[in-house]
Amino acid sequence: MSNFEAVIKAIDEANAESPRKITVDGREQSYENVYSERMSAVLARLYPDASELLKIAARAQHIRRWDIPRSDFPTGPKGYNRWRKTCREHHAELMRDIMSANGYTEADIEAVGTYLKKEKLKKNDESQALENVVDVVFLEYYWDEFVEKFPQYDDDKLIDIVGKTLLKMSSHGHQAALALDLPADTLKIVGAALERQKDKLAALAAAEQNR
Repeated sequence: MSNFEAVIKAIDEANAESPRKITVDGREQSYENVYSERMSAVLARLYPDASELLKIAARAQHIRRWDIPRSDFPTGPKGYNRWRKTCREHHAELMRDIMSANGYTEADIEAVGTYLKKEKLKKNDESQALENVVDVVFLEYYWDEFVEKFPQYDDDKLIDIVGKTLLKMSSHGHQAALALDLPADTLKIVGAALERQKDKLAALAAAEQNR
């Protein structure tokens, strides 16, 4: 078994311990294992030539996320952002241990940590690629779940959320998102978000071309 295969196996084994289960194609699985497999599949679709380190980061995006309960943090945006930051740091530390135990260099470990902590977005191609994959997976597989979880959100709030998501993505991510076979209601929200953020998105696209 290669070092890469050993790392992927270790991630899957860690995620298999999740207390949260989901039934997909008639088989009960760990929620985090399903998420990580979807991340790997979408990465392969969007970036068929993805590096080994980017493949590791995509697989580890939510590794043992249940270790950091959202309920341990205050409600509201500030509490949510603190929780997300703590989760990202937790994922990076877990991957430091796993990659170190499987022969990866400090430089490789630091790179994966950078991707997982969402550092250098818009500047580092692989950090940006991971963000694109995260956002496409969210829209493709978890948007309906999100809407059901927050029934108090009206269309204006949902448009704002999608708009902020689009601003984190690159043009390649936007193309992938728009190519998804989404329900009509979701497409309406995405279209409205694109219209609302069109000026900022145009500026980001111009900056991307000038890099």
